[in-house]
Amino acid sequence: MGAPLVLDGKALARQLEGELATRVEKLRAADGRTPILATILVGDDPASATYVKMKGNACRRVGMDSRRVALPARTTTAELLAQIDALNADPDVRGILLQHPVPKQIDERACFDRIALEKDVDGVTSAGFGLMAMGERAFGSATPAGILRLLDHYEIALAGGHAVVIGRSPILGKPMAAMLVNRDATVTVCHSKTRGLPELVAQADLVVAAVGRPELVRGAWIKPGAVVVDAGYHPPGVGDVELAAAIPRCSAYTPVPGGVGPMTIATLIAQTVEAAEGRSRGRS
Repeated sequence: MGAPLVLDGKALARQLEGELATRVEKLRAADGRTPILATILVGDDPASATYVKMKGNACRRVGMDSRRVALPARTTTAELLAQIDALNADPDVRGILLQHPVPKQIDERACFDRIALEKDVDGVTSAGFGLMAMGERAFGSATPAGILRLLDHYEIALAGGHAVVIGRSPILGKPMAAMLVNRDATVTVCHSKTRGLPELVAQADLVVAAVGRPELVRGAWIKPGAVVVDAGYHPPGVGDVELAAAIPRCSAYTPVPGGVGPMTIATLIAQTVEAAEGRSRGRS
């Protein structure tokens, strides 16, 4: 087996941003308005602040505006809901991102679900998830939707293949599984408590690791010729897969960093542009 294909999310994100810049310019020329992505950050978690800054920078690269709403860590659920209501009512705000996680005193699910469906460009609402899972029009959760964009770009076949998704979070593992089912893959959902995980991974044509544990998935588990998508990131730069040992066995893989992460941000921006254009994605 030759050298595996590198699924370069960083390069694809740059290409996508170039296309989005053209579309944003058309929107501005049509009505004189610049689409705005509103980001809400509650508290002072450094990693969350970095992510919000990166998303703001991506907005500027494509000619969009970013409105940063920073709230103190003591914010209540009611106060956060009021902020979301105000953004829902603002016609210039085309997308709303509530940075996860929020402080523990806040009902995060209630706040996610308060985001208007047409502005749920991060794909976090229960209604959006339900529509997406049923194959109806809705914005998919940004990370799994970005993974699909990446797999499509590199023409990775999904229909009929066996995909093993490791992780069951409501914004990554669960929507990833639903999206793959919608694309005619046979999907097994695993997690940190799954018995016989090595044997299940060894059956997979596609492995999506999103469990949040450094190098939990060992390279020796990977079936020869499988595609490996590593959605984890842990300083100083390792993912959820033991990539050094997996690379000689797989046919394609996402690097860490530079694979899934850039596609998450690019997809968030793309879905904001689609919202401004009055469109939502179907059958993600």
